Amino acid sequence: QVQLVESGGGLVQPGGSLRLSCKASGSIFRINAMNWYRQAPGKEREWVAESSGGGYTSYADPFKGRFTIFRDNANNTVSLQMNSLKPEDTAVYYCNADLVVAGALFGRMYWGKGTLVTVSS
Repeated sequence: QVQLVESGGGLVQPGGSLRLSCKASGSIFRINAMNWYRQAPGKEREWVAESSGGGYTSYADPFKGRFTIFRDNANNTVSLQMNSLKPEDTAVYYCNADLVVAGALFGRMYWGKGTLVTVSS
């Protein structure tokens, strides 16, 4: 069974920084892309950033220059460094991974349960 567990959320003041982490565990054969999404209160879930299996990174336009995605393949972990946080960044942040479990022929998407980030003074 595969699990994705996010950590690092919490309360931060506007202008502050926070680093989220997500660790995948279980019988994993290969992880392809890993992504961060977020869902603000009353809004739809939106894509934030991706780290591809080939080591490339990409970001949704609103987060370019403020957020950075990091990946540690040895530990099946993806992190999101968030700087210059604004109140509108308040959301539940989710990671997902396109991965292949041991013994499977094809990959599928797995989601974590999310971690809450609150930006407020």
